[in-house]
This record gives sequence, C-alpha cells and structure tokens, in this order.
Amino acid sequence: MTFTDGSGSRLDDLLSREWLTTNHLGGYAASTIPSLNTRKYHGLLVAALAPPVHRMVLLSRVEEVVHCDGWPTPLACNEYPGTIHPDGHQSLHAFSPDPFPRWAYQGEGWTLGKTLQLLRGQNTVVLTYTLVGARRPIELELRPLLALRSIHDLMYQWNGCLEAEEKSAGHHRVPPTARTPEVFFAHDGVFANGEGVASWYFNTIYRLEQDRGYAGLEDLWCPGVIKWTLAPGETVHFVCSADPIELDRAVAATEVQAAQVDVPVVDSPLRDTDHDLLLRAAEKFLVDLPAEVIAKAPTCRVPMITKFPWSSPSVREALISLPGVLLVTGKTAIAKEMLLSLAARVRNGLIPTEFPEVGAEPVYGGADVSLWFINAVHHYLRYSGDEATAVRLFDTIVQILRAYQFGGSAGIVADPDGLLVCRSPGRGMTWMDAKAGDWVITPRAGRAVEINALWYNAIRIAAELAEHRVAPAQPNRCREMYELAARVQQSFNQRFWNVQTGCCCDVIDDHGSDPSIRPNQLLAISLPYPVLSPDRHVAVLERIRRDLLTPMGLRTLAPSDHGYQGRYAGDLVSRERACHNGSVHPWLLGAYVTAHVKVFGRSPKVRDDSRRLLKGCLMHLRADGLGNLPELFDGDSPHRPNGAIASATATGELLRCYVEDILDLSPWSTNTAAVAPSALAASLNVTVAPKVATKR
Repeated sequence: MTFTDGSGSRLDDLLSREWLTTNHLGGYAASTIPSLNTRKYHGLLVAALAPPVHRMVLLSRVEEVVHCDGWPTPLACNEYPGTIHPDGHQSLHAFSPDPFPRWAYQGEGWTLGKTLQLLRGQNTVVLTYTLVGARRPIELELRPLLALRSIHDLMYQWNGCLEAEEKSAGHHRVPPTARTPEVFFAHDGVFANGEGVASWYFNTIYRLEQDRGYAGLEDLWCPGVIKWTLAPGETVHFVCSADPIELDRAVAATEVQAAQVDVPVVDSPLRDTDHDLLLRAAEKFLVDLPAEVIAKAPTCRVPMITKFPWSSPSVREALISLPGVLLVTGKTAIAKEMLLSLAARVRNGLIPTEFPEVGAEPVYGGADVSLWFINAVHHYLRYSGDEATAVRLFDTIVQILRAYQFGGSAGIVADPDGLLVCRSPGRGMTWMDAKAGDWVITPRAGRAVEINALWYNAIRIAAELAEHRVAPAQPNRCREMYELAARVQQSFNQRFWNVQTGCCCDVIDDHGSDPSIRPNQLLAISLPYPVLSPDRHVAVLERIRRDLLTPMGLRTLAPSDHGYQGRYAGDLVSRERACHNGSVHPWLLGAYVTAHVKVFGRSPKVRDDSRRLLKGCLMHLRADGLGNLPELFDGDSPHRPNGAIASATATGELLRCYVEDILDLSPWSTNTAAVAPSALAASLNVTVAPKVATKR
C-alpha cells in the first residue's frame, strides 16, 4: 500500500492498522504501519525466553535518521506527552506486510527500502536497509531502543543500570541485571556509545494502553548509535537477538527465508487467492519447538499461540482451531502430538484450559474444553485415518464422559435427564468466561446450550468409536452410550426449544430459562452430530441471521436485548462487559457457514452464498487487517476491529469452513454414522447424521 500525504488524519489512519510477524517459538514482532508503538505489547523483537511463553519485549523500536546533503530526515515515529516526535511518517511512501514487513521511505533525491525478518525458530530479528535510488551516497543513523521486560510490564529508568559491551567488531552484548535479561546486537556499521549517546528516552506513550485504562508511559534505553554510509544500491543490516549471534549467518538465514516465501504453505492443487490468504494467516500461529526445548518443558504442548500479542496458549482456542490450523493444512502429525500430550494432562475428566505465560502449571476450569478435545479427536480421525491413535485416546474419552456424567469434575454433572449442569461459583465455565475482578460477567450457570450440544456430540463420537473400532465385542458399552445419547437428545429438544423466539434458549436452570438470543445454539446444528431436531434448523438459522449476523461475524447477543453492548471500548470493566454481550466474534462464522451448508445442501449456489458470508472478514484480512483476523469486532456498525490483533480461532474456523464447505474439499468421513447408519443407533431412536457427500 502506498501513501501520499502527511496529514494528521493520515497518521491516525496508519496507527489503526497493525502488522504482525512471528518466529514460531511464541515470539513475534508487531507495531503499526509507521512503527509508532501504540501498545506495550508492540516491539520489533518480542522473544519467548521459555518457548512458547515467558515472552519479553527486548527491542521495542529503532530510531533511524537519513542525512543527505547535510539535511536530516527522520524515518521513525513516536508519541510523547503532547507531541509526535520524530515525524518519520511524513517520509513513509509505501508499506507491505507480506511476505514480511517492508517499508519504503522517500526524501529529496533518495529512496530507502527497509525490511524486517524474524528468523524462524530463533529469538532474532534482522533489519535490512537498501538505498534503492539516490543522486549521491547518504548517511544512515540507527538508534536501538530497548525495553527488556515482560510483555505485561513497563520499563522505567530505575529498573536497571545498563551498558553495552563490545564482544568483537560489530558485535555487542547488554549484560543481564537483576530485572532485565541479556540481549545481543550486531551490525555492519560503526557503533558509538560515548557520553551523551547511550541514554534513556523518557515518557514514551502507548495510547491504546491508556485508552484501555492501563498505565501507558515507558522509558526506553538506547545503548548507542550505529552509522553507515550507503551508496546507491548498497544494503546494510542490524540484528538483535536474545542469544549470541553471528551477523553473516543471520543475514544468510534471511536470504534463505526470503527465497522460500513463494513456496506454498501446504501442497494443494488450488490456486485460490482467498485460500492462500487464509493459509498464510494460519501459519503465523504455529509453534515449532526444538527437541531440546520440549525436553526441558514437556508440560506445555499446545503447538500454537492462539491470540497475539498478549495471550498465553489457550487450550480451548487451540482445540477449536485445530481442524483449520492443523488438519486442513496437512499438519496431522502436529495434531496427533497435541492430542496425545493433552490426554496425558487430564485431571478428573478435565483437559487444561490454558498454559500460563509465566510457565506455571496449567489452569483447569472450562467445562467445554474436554468436549472440544473429543470433537478434535473425531476430526483428526477424519483427516488422518489413524485408527491406532484413536484407540489410544479412547480410554481418555471414556474417562472424560464418565467424570462428566457422574460428577467427577468440579461443578459438572449430568442431571437425571442426561443434560450437563455446570456450576462453579466465581468463574465462567464456558467460552463466554469474561471477568472483571471477582465479577463473572456472563456466568451462564446451569445447562448451557453449547455445552450440551458438545456433550451430545462427544457421546456420539465415543459410541461410534466403541461400536466400530475400539470395543465392538462389548455391545453393552456401546448400548449404554447410545442410550445416554438418546436421552440427552430427547431432553435437549424438549427443554431448550423456545416457541416464542423460534430458537433455543441459551441456558436452562432449575428455576427457569434464559431466552437470550445468542450464537451458542449454532453448535446444536454445526457439530458433526447435531443434537437439535432437523425440523428446527431452518428456524434457528433465520433467527441468527436476523438478530446476530453482521458482515464481520456473529454478535454474541441480540441488539434488542437490554444487556446488549455494541462497542468494545473503555476500561477493563466496560470491555469485558461488551466482550460476550454484543461484540462480534468472527470465529463463529465457521459454525454458521457449516450449519448453512448442512441445512441447505452443497449446491454451487449455496456454497457461493456461503462465500459471500465471509466477504467482510476476507476483505479485512486483505486490507486493514494486514493479513490478520482480530479476536472480535464491535457489535455496532461500522464494526471496528478490537481485542487481540490476530486470533487463531477466527483464522482457523474461516479456513476450515472455506475449504470444507465452500471449496467442498473434505476427506471422506471415517464416521460410520455418516457413511452407513448404525443399526444400534437407529434401534434406540438416536437421530443419525445425514450422509454428506465429500471428496478429496
């Protein structure tokens, strides 16, 4: 994208667009187009020191100045109290985020290109500058500004007494202190760090942090200045790393990476630009941990960061994302490793909910996570045909189901009708788990609609595995599972259906029901085994279309509801209140598209209609999103992007439904019910999933 004027409104527009690139260790680089950091999470090198967590902002930003004919032109941009300084956005001519961030700056008689690459599998960033055109040589100065702190903290001058040591010509080390890690940098210029050069830059403002009600003022340390003289066509480099580095080797690695950017992310006969776009976006979330790292930290085995920039690995989001991020892209081996490692972490039927950023023991608590795990096993089997692994995981699946049915997990138990009841004071047990202090904003205690849709789906998956693959010689076990499924299905359709609204209630409690119109009921249609009676599917889709569907995804609550919050803005309490009470979550479009195709068939017209449902998100991904889909959008028009910059659930679910439902490319299902109806299931009056014509 090319820019032409330097007005203030142009700057605000540029600051609203954030780029992101990752190193597949959990680390990343991110900022706005003019590299003015508006969040404390922005930085040019955010390193995962205990991959994929314990992330620290090492190199916050750099300040570059071009000297031509004795005239200085700044390229950098920063905000201080009451001012923007320097004003390098005035010289910014063009920017592209793909295949890695690239900038073009122009001044009187010169054009300078800049690229940023993170080395895959390393906590190292390489900045490259090329004098594309000029009448005569120019001087380039670069000042690295270091933060040296956790992503959630801020740096202040008194946090450490810092200095840069010269290890060899062009190679430097900043030793660690009690509060800061060590960092290394290298270059092919001339370094000066005398008195008055190495210094603190005070009072950097992060405007989005202040808007969000957090502290947003930071001091950054500059170890010195690096200078080059560039002739037209000449290229120079600056490298920063959490580890000792060799400049030539780092530069050579960037050249190899750059040569590979045209290689498809996944081997596919498709030449579909939207498909390619989604594949590129999904690749950013993958974490490729080296064997030595796995040996040191075997407990954190979620192979993706599910939200950038601030979230630690979320197991719920990883399991929802798994079909799109791992299976559609052909990474079945990674999916297998993830499922087996999570199975080893089951406690009382619960799969961990998240692995904390500080590297502590995993957190348990989501009632839906174990059910998403069983759903992920089903999809893994569809794509891999790996029955041996399914057999290995079957005992874990049974363990989960029994714990849920008989109350082995805190606050989770099946009632006499077979429906799951979830109650745990002080925390949200569903994906709508927003909190402000001790206040659970959407507690949804009782029988939540999507929990019971997932519950039925999990029972059916286990029953089919038992009948056809794992325990065909144990008919009593199979019959028990099918009987439970039949009871759950009957109870669900009796108790959740709301005649007045023509859709499902959101939660059923012992004392009544919550008729709020939310998108959670979509899972009663979209999951492999839909619990909702087929004759009600059209009515639910129509209600969701009228009340919840937007160009960017589905609102989490109908605007007519008194609790609706249409803007995700303000302090923590305001944002958390809006998160699941009106904000649009694009990942739900995956379930909506799948349900739409299930209900109306797979004709070209239906699939074209489904493609149009994704148009808004795909346009955002291609334009203002700079290759990323955010966590959410405002519920009110114009549906501003909000939340995390990049979401694996949004990206993964759009990729999955795009490939499976729109392009009609899906593996032949290994689900026997989808190919040949089970006589046992039919004899127990369990609705059989309709056969879906799929191809590969």
